[in-house]
Amino acid sequence: MIKLENVWKTFYVQGNARVVARDISVTFPKGRSIGLLGRNGAGKSTLLRLISGAMDPDRGKITIDGTLSWPVGFSGSFHRDLTGAQNARFVARVYGVDTDELLAFVADFSELGKQFYQPVNTYSSGMKSRLAFGISMGIHFDMYLIDEVTAVGDAAFQAKSEAILQDRMKTSGSIFITHSLDSVRRICSGVGILEDGKLTYFDDVNEGLEFHKENMKRRSDEV
Repeated sequence: MIKLENVWKTFYVQGNARVVARDISVTFPKGRSIGLLGRNGAGKSTLLRLISGAMDPDRGKITIDGTLSWPVGFSGSFHRDLTGAQNARFVARVYGVDTDELLAFVADFSELGKQFYQPVNTYSSGMKSRLAFGISMGIHFDMYLIDEVTAVGDAAFQAKSEAILQDRMKTSGSIFITHSLDSVRRICSGVGILEDGKLTYFDDVNEGLEFHKENMKRRSDEV
């Protein structure tokens, strides 16, 4: 379970305030996969970082019950001068999982080939995302934070990514940022819509998707 209580987060750009979390109070239930939707720039990735603890809210409280992954898709936590394998080995030690098992899983899943043993600073953004997703899926968490990573790679790799995510969701939950409404329908059991710093939560996926589509249409008409 993840509970946000009166959470605020504001950034200042050239003296102008941009509120990405405006007094958000919501509970993401344990064991459910929640699709997080919103226009580009709405602050979805920032919200994941707030939940993960990588960023502190200006005000409010975030409570986590259970184990939580880092924001998968956010590759800033990798040591750029270490290889993909060395980063995976480091994560295994931090989380207390079998190093050899995690290395074997990530090497096979990520399809990085020889690049798995090269420094991360030589990776493309897609390769970093595949490495991050592979490492995360190789470790059991009660809740996964996922940032659009299943859109990385060709169709076959995307299908494999979605399949393993669905398998993990049999025993875990997730907050899943995506622009694919079809993915939300297949994977998620709830929807959160972030707009103007406000989060609207729906237990009914179809109701949430309709709200999102109307919201996007309204924003487009305003532009």
